[in-house]
Amino acid sequence: MGLSGGRQCGAVRFRVEGEPQRASICWCRMCQKAFGGPFGALVTVKVADLTWTRGQRATFRSSDAIQRGFCAACGTPLTFEWSADKIDLAVFAFDDPSAVEPGVQLAVASRPAWMDHLADMPVRPPMGPTGAVVSRQHPDHDTPPT
Repeated sequence: MGLSGGRQCGAVRFRVEGEPQRASICWCRMCQKAFGGPFGALVTVKVADLTWTRGQRATFRSSDAIQRGFCAACGTPLTFEWSADKIDLAVFAFDDPSAVEPGVQLAVASRPAWMDHLADMPVRPPMGPTGAVVSRQHPDHDTPPT
């Protein structure tokens, strides 16, 4: 099984061969801050199964035990590095995030109470194509180097 992915701008791309391991949603404050959202969705892969196919990640040591990778060009989060032979990748960095379904939640004590009612919130109907926004994000597939 091979899965590819990359960052918002396309400057960093990767490919994972082999089966991903544990996928999780982490509610800890470090993940909330690193992802700029209510949680970090991460999946563990073997370092030996990971190939950086375009660019390299920049890193930030977020604690004495953890290094986090991100794209230096656009700033979006990419990795949670805690082991010499395993690495966690951001689930939504994959071209098809639905292929990596989280199976466990971590650090739920930091989950905001309002998340319990998220499914009950009103949903705004789609506004349809207006042509007002032109996406500059990299497509969800590999492209030739520029």
